[in-house]
Amino acid sequence: MAAATTQLDHLARGDARADRLFRLSVGAAGLFVLIGLVGAALTMAWGGREAFAAFGTDFLTSDNWDPGNLVFGGLAPIVGTLITAGIALLIAVPVSFGIALFLTEVAPAWLRSPVATAIELLAGIPSIIYGMWGLFVLVPLLAEHVYPFLSGTVSQWPLVGWMFQGPPIGIGMLTAGLVLSIMIIPFIASVMREVFLTVPTRLKESAYALGSTTFEVVWHIVLPYTKSAVIGGIFLGLGRALGETMAVTFVLGNANRLATLLEPSSSIAATIANEFGEAFADLHRSSLLALGFVLFMVTFVVLSIAKLMLMSLQRREGH
Repeated sequence: MAAATTQLDHLARGDARADRLFRLSVGAAGLFVLIGLVGAALTMAWGGREAFAAFGTDFLTSDNWDPGNLVFGGLAPIVGTLITAGIALLIAVPVSFGIALFLTEVAPAWLRSPVATAIELLAGIPSIIYGMWGLFVLVPLLAEHVYPFLSGTVSQWPLVGWMFQGPPIGIGMLTAGLVLSIMIIPFIASVMREVFLTVPTRLKESAYALGSTTFEVVWHIVLPYTKSAVIGGIFLGLGRALGETMAVTFVLGNANRLATLLEPSSSIAATIANEFGEAFADLHRSSLLALGFVLFMVTFVVLSIAKLMLMSLQRREGH
């Protein structure tokens, strides 16, 4: 009996050591994420300290980006980043919602798997391929058939007409937004499809049995059940759009100035990619690192807002 008790105590101590080791391992993994996040932010902030010290708030409010005279204002890239990401989201969200609903509620069973696989394959295409396709296929198409109408007709409309003024050359923020929307549609659609599949079949069948249409089932059953995850997927796509580099660089025009939707402009990621290798002065490199810090903070704020929205929805669901 004593030997058995000793063996059990030994096994218990071994289990306790293994449990402590496991906790330390997973804790170190979580700590690594936080250290990497804070380290990246501090590195860019430290690298951009010279630009912030030289220009102050003008770095965020001025669009005068002149490397030759070492004058740098980041307003144009910041605005370009936000506008292109906003355009992408406005296009991608309804399209992704339609794709996800088609695959879960409308499409025949034999079609759902091939289309879902195709969407996942689109998500795996490198961004530079999207950029090249946008430059060689989408830009000529828009310049010849779409932008002349927008520049000649829509630009005369009140309130919104000024956004569509400019030469219809096919390169600009609207084109970049279109390319970004095509890039993030597979991500958002995949997330929406997966969460729509989690809705219990009994809930939907009960609604159909009471005479509800497909639209009513989606609006009153599917969306309320999955709204938190849907919002999370949307903000995941927005985070991808904010930080995209190569695809935007091909079709945005890379002009560091405030512009309309049809005119060339720039984004933070594209500006860094175009100029960092050729930065000849410390102030120039510091300004690019400062832009990187601004992009980091913009993305962090966007994802924080998403998290707060999800927490608010969860609290309301609890009540």
